[in-house]
Amino acid sequence: MMDSRPPPVRIGTVQRSRAALSAVRRAATSLPGKLLGLTVGFVLLAEILIFLPSAAAFRTEWLQDRAQSAHLAAIAAENAAGAMPSEDMVMELLDGADVVAVGRVYGGVNELVLGGDVQGELVRADLTDTSLFESIRAACATLLAPRGRFINIWAMPETRPDERISVIVREEPLREALIAFSLRIAGLSIFISLVTGSLIYVSLLYLLVRPMRRLARAMTAFQEDPADPARNYIASARSDEIGDSERALAAMQADVQMAFRQREHLAALGGAVAKINHDLRNVLSSAQLISDRLAANSDARVAAMGARLVRAIDRGVRLCTETLEYGRSREREAEPVEVCLRDAADDAAGDAFAALGPVDWRNTIAADIRVSADPDHLHRIFLNLFRNSLQAMDSQPDACLRVSAREEDGRVVTEIHDIGPGIPARVRETLFQPFSVTGSSGGTGLGLSIARELARALGGDVSLARSNDSGSVFELALRRGASG
Repeated sequence: MMDSRPPPVRIGTVQRSRAALSAVRRAATSLPGKLLGLTVGFVLLAEILIFLPSAAAFRTEWLQDRAQSAHLAAIAAENAAGAMPSEDMVMELLDGADVVAVGRVYGGVNELVLGGDVQGELVRADLTDTSLFESIRAACATLLAPRGRFINIWAMPETRPDERISVIVREEPLREALIAFSLRIAGLSIFISLVTGSLIYVSLLYLLVRPMRRLARAMTAFQEDPADPARNYIASARSDEIGDSERALAAMQADVQMAFRQREHLAALGGAVAKINHDLRNVLSSAQLISDRLAANSDARVAAMGARLVRAIDRGVRLCTETLEYGRSREREAEPVEVCLRDAADDAAGDAFAALGPVDWRNTIAADIRVSADPDHLHRIFLNLFRNSLQAMDSQPDACLRVSAREEDGRVVTEIHDIGPGIPARVRETLFQPFSVTGSSGGTGLGLSIARELARALGGDVSLARSNDSGSVFELALRRGASG
């Protein structure tokens, strides 16, 4: 007994078919596939726009040829022997001209020359006065016209410009000729679009797509392991935008790898500094006990030397503390409340004077001015700014520190004035950078950087307003309190 079941489909054939479809789908949705599709589509669209006036011109030329042939047939009929041509001669002349009937108009009289009545729908085609739009519309109507229609052609003979000739032809031959013309144009358009699209595709593939793919692969590989020098992109010698992108990528990779190396060095340095700070603070603590005893000595000279030693050791301890504080991963989140600015400045000034010695203190901030700030952060900001000013006025007998405040655009701007020697121009560019040279003796290079960082965390800022031989002025801008 024969088995009527269909043969089983092989799994391998199905998998290959799916793989082929997947490959075609990927190729169609890739950048080269989209480029090829767009190129072919745009060329076809251009051909379609060109085809419409071409078809209209073909139809007009076909009708003109029939009108000219009919005119020649009419002239032959007029010159034939006898007063009236026979029916066979009329049919022979009409078939030779591929027309149904011929008439002419002269002197306002319409005269039938050849042919007879027409049974069917008649469409008028005036070749003496037709616009391009009307010709295109008529060509489209001919392509879509039903069978059995006739066209009444009105034209002006070249040999008799004072007459108009009326020719009736069947539309079916014109329709067939127009369809054949359209098929030729369609085939030629598809061939041109494929050749043009392929040429553009190959050109752009080598000029743009392949270099962009190399750039994309290089960026992906670099993202996986930025620290590997073997993944660096080697830029070509191209002078166009692709070459600029390659060189920019190579430069960016070099900068990123340098930053990685610097980060590694800084991490190692940070670990070493933390260890050194720990040991150094222990050493300074022992030295501070001895310096305190020297400062309390009954001998005035020894006591003066001890006091200076105490201040020097305090600077060393402060340098260690500030270095560790700056090395923290992040500051505590600010918790802004309304703070009396005058009291905050007095409190921070007291701590600064206790560490570095008193000076002439002038606080002219109004008692009712309040700012929105974290009290601890504001205290540290003022303390660092005051210490910076006191260090700038070190050993000046008439040292004076003055603070004032003004309201400006919803903010409170506090000015810290000192009468130090001013900040050199070469120092001002890096004044707020960590561990930069401050121009003052005993400066750590961290105070101003920490002050600005804390101020910006509160939505404000710290800046150097002016500096000259008569002193420097720093400005602290903070948000004004709601009741300030």
